[in-house]
Amino acid sequence: MSRDEQLKERWQEVVKKLSNQFADGDPLDLDAIIYLIGVQELGQLNRTFKKDQKLDLMHIAICRLLEPYGYYKLDFIDPDGWPHYKMLEQLPHLKAGEQSVLMKEAIVNYFLEAEFIE
Repeated sequence: MSRDEQLKERWQEVVKKLSNQFADGDPLDLDAIIYLIGVQELGQLNRTFKKDQKLDLMHIAICRLLEPYGYYKLDFIDPDGWPHYKMLEQLPHLKAGEQSVLMKEAIVNYFLEAEFIE
């Protein structure tokens, strides 16, 4: 199986499992999954977030997802429990499709590491 096919299969598994768990089976999109990862990383699961906080959660998720690639490093956690990351390396300029593939790969790796998928 090619690397692309394996990524596609694993991505579909992530979408299916998360969609069943959080959206009654309605397929979640990439942004929704990034948001869920941000909530998971913050660890404050039983609360509602304001619009600007939701964007912050997505930023946390993106930093966490790209940390293993050497783009970000956890810098500190503030008194409210919010993680803050330091950019180590500028992200390369990618086309929209390439960005999507990078994020899907990072998400799949995140859930492989968490043993959510195989």
